[in-house]
Amino acid sequence: MDISYPPETETFRTEVRAFLAETLPPGWQGIGALDEDAARAFARDWRRRLVERGHLSLTWPERYGGRGLSKLHQVVLMEELALAGVPFGLPQDTFGVKMLANTLLRWGTEEQKSRFLPRILSGEDTWCQGYSEPDAGSDLASLKTRAVREGDEWVIDGQKVWTSGAHHSDWIFVLARTNPNAPRHRGISFLLVPLGQPGVEVRPFRMMSGQLHFNEVFFDRARTRADLVVGGVDNGWAVAQSLLGVERGEEAATNPILFRAEVERLVELARMYGKDQDPVVRQRIAWCWSKVEIMRCLGYRTLTGWLKGAEPGPESSIAKLYWSEYHTVVTDLAMDIMGLHGQVPVGRGPLRTYRADDPGAANTSASWSTTYLIARSGTIYAGTSQVQRNILAEKVLGLPREPRANAG
Repeated sequence: MDISYPPETETFRTEVRAFLAETLPPGWQGIGALDEDAARAFARDWRRRLVERGHLSLTWPERYGGRGLSKLHQVVLMEELALAGVPFGLPQDTFGVKMLANTLLRWGTEEQKSRFLPRILSGEDTWCQGYSEPDAGSDLASLKTRAVREGDEWVIDGQKVWTSGAHHSDWIFVLARTNPNAPRHRGISFLLVPLGQPGVEVRPFRMMSGQLHFNEVFFDRARTRADLVVGGVDNGWAVAQSLLGVERGEEAATNPILFRAEVERLVELARMYGKDQDPVVRQRIAWCWSKVEIMRCLGYRTLTGWLKGAEPGPESSIAKLYWSEYHTVVTDLAMDIMGLHGQVPVGRGPLRTYRADDPGAANTSASWSTTYLIARSGTIYAGTSQVQRNILAEKVLGLPREPRANAG
C-alpha cells in the first residue's frame, strides 16, 4: 500500500508552510499560549486570513469562492495548521462552512448556493442546526416540528433542543414534517429559517460552568420562504443523512491529525506531573497512540473513497463511533495524571474552552477538565454510539433491524 502524498499536494504543503511563516508572529507558540481575549481576537483575524487565501473553502468550486482542490489537499492543510497550533476557522464554522455549505453544494439550487455560500464564507451569516427535539433525539425520524405551506411561505410550529450556538446565530437549518400522512422517514423537509423574526424564541441553557452554549428554540408560526427547501419537499431525511455523512466522513480524514497533537500534549502533561516514567501511565499512553494510528488508517480508507469520487456512506459511522469512544478514554487518562488538580482549574492562565480542533490549547488543568466533559458529549452528538452501532449492523453488515421495545 502506497500512502505517500502525490506531488501536487506536497507542492500545496509548501505553499501552506510559506503562508504560515509569513503570517504568524515571531516566536509563535500556538493559540493556547494566549489569554482568552487575545485568543478570541487572534481567531477572528486568523479566520479572515484563511478566507483571503481560499483555505476555508479549499474544496469548494471556484465560482462560489473556493479553490476547487481535493479532499487530500484539505487533509494536508489540516496537518500543517495542527503543527502550527492554529485553528481552522471559528467554532460556529462547524455548522456553516462544514455542514451546511457542503450540503448546499450537493443538494442546493443554484439560487440557494449563490445566495448563501458567499455569506457563509464571509461570516455575514452564522448558522445552527435544528435537528433534535425533546422526544426525538436518537430516534430523529419521530420529530414533531411541522411546516405547512401557506402561499409563498412555510409556516413552522414546534420545538428544537440542544441547539448549539442558536443564541448568537442568524439562521437555522431545520428538519420539519411537511407531510404528516407519509411514512416516518419520508414526509420530512430540510428548511432554511431566519432566527431574527417574530415567532422564534431562543432560550439558552446555562451550564454548571456558567457558560451558555446549548439552547431550546421554539417556533410559533415562524416563517420562511417557500423556495428555501434544500433537496426538495419531503426529501429532508435523505438530505439530513447526507449532511451527517459529510460530517463523519470529513472527521475520519482530519480527526487523526488533531488527536495525534492531543496525544503529544498528553505526553507533555505526564512529564509536567512526573508521571512519564510510571509504567502503567506509559502503557496507557502507548494504547492511546496506537488507537490514533488505527484512526489514521481508517482515515486513509475514507480518503481513498473520496479520491475515487465516492460519497460518504454508512461506513462513515465507523470513524464516528471509534473516535468518540476513544476520546473518553484518553481524557480519563489526563484526569488520572492530574489527580485532584484536574477537579479545579489551576492558575490564571488561558482558562478557555478547549476544543479537539484547537491543537494549541494550553496544558492546564482547566483545558483538560473541559475536554474531559466535552468528550462525553462526543458519544451523543451527530448520532449516539448506539445509533452508530445500529447503522453499521443494519446497513453495512446486513443484520436484521433491532426490535422496538413496544413491538408486539
